[in-house]
Amino acid sequence: MSPPHMGKCEMSFIQEAFDTNWIAPLGPGVDEFERQLSARLNGYHVTAVNSGTAALHLALILLNVGQGDEVICQSFTFAASANPVVYLGATPIFIDSEPDTWNIDPTLLEKAIQDRLSLGKTVKAIVIVNLYGMPSKIESIVAIAERYSIPIIEDAAESLGSSINNIPCGTFGTLGVISFNGNKIITTSGGGILISKEDKFISSAKHLATQAKDPGISYQHSQVGYNYRMSNILASVGLGQLSVLEERVNARRANYNRYVDYFSHWNQKGFNIEFQIEPAGFFSNRWLTCILVDPAKNKGLDVEIMRSAFEDDQIEARPLWKPMHLQPIFNSSPCYLNGVSDRLFQIGLCLASGSSLTDEDFDRIFTCLDTIFNKY
Repeated sequence: MSPPHMGKCEMSFIQEAFDTNWIAPLGPGVDEFERQLSARLNGYHVTAVNSGTAALHLALILLNVGQGDEVICQSFTFAASANPVVYLGATPIFIDSEPDTWNIDPTLLEKAIQDRLSLGKTVKAIVIVNLYGMPSKIESIVAIAERYSIPIIEDAAESLGSSINNIPCGTFGTLGVISFNGNKIITTSGGGILISKEDKFISSAKHLATQAKDPGISYQHSQVGYNYRMSNILASVGLGQLSVLEERVNARRANYNRYVDYFSHWNQKGFNIEFQIEPAGFFSNRWLTCILVDPAKNKGLDVEIMRSAFEDDQIEARPLWKPMHLQPIFNSSPCYLNGVSDRLFQIGLCLASGSSLTDEDFDRIFTCLDTIFNKY
């Protein structure tokens, strides 16, 4: 559905690391990877770590999230957006989505903040997510966060290359997170970065991510640290991947447009396949192309019929994320709901979206879909 897509120069960077014996953690590849990422993110400070989850964990630590605190999170996302809150003994408070971008609903967000504060709770941070590469309605969210002096962590794990009014995702919060997991738009196999306009946060994160060793020749530790830094080898992969980022974004957006064109043909014949909306000024990398198939609007056709048909033809497709408020591990967490994410989960499907898809791949996908639609 979203496989790794290697370019032509990753091996040259990896070979350089081997030739110079920079196999140990850290090294010049990491430094250069961080420098190039910073340049792409408006000069913001970054540190490369071994996963997006590690970056999010560090972000919460830097904001002093701890036992008994509350952190507001988007419900409609992958569990990694909320798990680090639990690592620290805090409680995630889940907020539903708005129907355009499928991201956190600003109106519901403010209602939740007011309610938590009225209960005497301490809201330490807001974790927003740019789902499937689509930016959140950040202007409204930032205004709300500033009104209540609550820092934002922008989970931009899926949205490298996305922007709002040419401002890159990952730079809108006090801290930002991007993932380079194997299924992301570019990959380092496993990896991520933490982003901030303030160097003090990134300096502290680097210290914590390298086991928090105090300065000096002896191994002294005054804080609990973590083994979270990215290796030089994986950063070398990242350097090669960064060189083709624009090509990967263009390919994903071309995939999306190809699906839109295809489904518009069937929508003219009485179906109603819907997509995630890209508001004015927003630019999504379209990491995954996702559709909504409401059986009431599609002659009884539903996403499970479509997914099963794809599976029979060995074409991968998956349901949209199961909201966190429906997950067993979070069944005791407070949540503020409007029904949007429940509906998205019920009628949504992620389509094959890899940047390496060929014309032949699309022929297979569309032939399968034609068979389905013709039955209805």
